Amino acid sequence: MQQSGSGAILSIRGLTKRYAGATALNNVSFTLQAGEVRAICGENGAGKSTFVKMLMGIVQPDGGIISVAGTAHEIRDALQAQSLGLGLVAQELSLAPDLSVLDNIWLGSTEVPFFHRRSSLRARAQQALATLGVGDWDLDRTVGALSIGQRQIVEIARLLARKARVLILDEPTATLSDIEIEKLMQVLRAIKARGHSIIYVSHRLGEVFELCDSVSVLRNGEHIVTKPVRELTRESLIELMLGRAFEEMYPERADASAAHHGGLRIKNLHVPGAVEDLSVTAPRGKILCFAGQLGSGATAVTRALAGLHDKATGDISIDGRTIRLGSARPILAGEVVFVTEDRAGEGIFPELPVRDNLVVSKLAICSRWGVISWRAVRKLADDLAAQVTVTCAHLGIKSGYLSGGNQQKLLFARAVGRATPAVLVMNEPTRGIDIGARAEIYRLMRRLCGEGYVLLMASSDIEEVVGMADIVVTLYRGRVVACYEGAAVRMPSILRDIANPDIPDGQVA
Repeated sequence: MQQSGSGAILSIRGLTKRYAGATALNNVSFTLQAGEVRAICGENGAGKSTFVKMLMGIVQPDGGIISVAGTAHEIRDALQAQSLGLGLVAQELSLAPDLSVLDNIWLGSTEVPFFHRRSSLRARAQQALATLGVGDWDLDRTVGALSIGQRQIVEIARLLARKARVLILDEPTATLSDIEIEKLMQVLRAIKARGHSIIYVSHRLGEVFELCDSVSVLRNGEHIVTKPVRELTRESLIELMLGRAFEEMYPERADASAAHHGGLRIKNLHVPGAVEDLSVTAPRGKILCFAGQLGSGATAVTRALAGLHDKATGDISIDGRTIRLGSARPILAGEVVFVTEDRAGEGIFPELPVRDNLVVSKLAICSRWGVISWRAVRKLADDLAAQVTVTCAHLGIKSGYLSGGNQQKLLFARAVGRATPAVLVMNEPTRGIDIGARAEIYRLMRRLCGEGYVLLMASSDIEEVVGMADIVVTLYRGRVVACYEGAAVRMPSILRDIANPDIPDGQVA
């Protein structure tokens, strides 16, 4: 990626990995200097995960050399990677929630013998936390009592306590609030100042430009370029990732004069412990977004509308027809389609083929007298795949093997092709999705608007909120702060509302 130079802490030459005839990584070379923060960017399927797994000994390369501090090594497992000073904070955190902060920091460490002095481990753990600006944390507190952002800091402290020289962070902010992201940025800057190197894998380009010194772009398993961040713009980086000129990320908003009658009406929605007395109207043909930090109640609103909160109360109607809360019946009836933020756990059936996932909610139209026509299933799957831009060559493979972006498209496929436009409810619709797939999903959302769907989404990505929403309802601690529409949808106002609204306790906009 760049020529090796003095001070190189990590050097890779010709790294290659093939799976059953498909090349996941092809002849990739890479050099990381001491104290450097390097972003790794690329679409889903570009080879980023394979690259990280080979560095950590989780996957063995078919070719290539990995050198740490000038010495070549065959990294056979994660313990060897740890002993070489390489550490990974994966997107799915690896902490034990019932153990203390102290125990989690040392869990799995090669440095802890069977007989050891716990006071020594405690001192080193406290020092690692102090480096991150949280030296006053209680080491005996269970990790399960911490927020996701705090757990991420424990993961980083674990690596520092083990004297990691290179920290690899894979999508570290995917589930964090804006406040937690800013805290993480402060922590990573402190680590860099102490001479540690960081490999930062992220789809969030704003963080790349804020934190990183340089960026390496992977595409289709190959290294495309490595450049200093200062030599790139957001647009040029996206084009390097895609390999083509990038179309505008956010499609044009709906025509205000478009004639779509009716919509979704929410009155006095109450979700115990999450949402208080929320009332709003979402017209057909527009996107209404609930914007807020984690814990604001935005996610609770959408899950209540999907029938997933059995204690939710309020008056909900679609085009004047009352919808009963706390029941999945409206979804089964086809009136509401829900796109969950947890596509792997709640969305797709990962062990079933892509074809089955596409048609699973539409089997009634592929059957007669209770007998499924597989010819009709194949035809419908082909049509849905074309509508959500899933490659037909993927239809026979397990859905769990798809990239995050393509898995998300399977969920959106359940909304398209309906005789009557539905209400599409989405939680974090583009979380963990690459730039190209994100733009495709945005275009699909606008297309559904044009067909007269009602679109509601909860999102903590403020850039997405401003770029896509026609109407924004800001939430703070379960209460509405304000409602913005059209030209009034602006980032400063939204950020102010969701971070520190200037309203008295108990007041609702």
